[in-house]
Amino acid sequence: MTETLPDRLSNNPRSPHYNEELLKRGVGIRFNGAEKNTVEEYCVSEGWIRVAAGRTLDRKGNPMTIMLRGTVEPYLRAPETPV
Repeated sequence: MTETLPDRLSNNPRSPHYNEELLKRGVGIRFNGAEKNTVEEYCVSEGWIRVAAGRTLDRKGNPMTIMLRGTVEPYLRAPETPV
């Protein structure tokens, strides 16, 4: 059974593209063939991701982000199995 992920997803609760249930299951992002772990938001159709720009914060306390353009491939991470 394969699930389709949304075209756009954000990990910011104030965003209209936020989906807590999906984020709890674990979403991975491959960007231009490389695994990215610090993605704040992505859009597959427009081909971009937003990542934190170091430790800098904006005036509201949110991390400053930069937009990178390329091939975005989201996937669901496999659940960890107890040993």
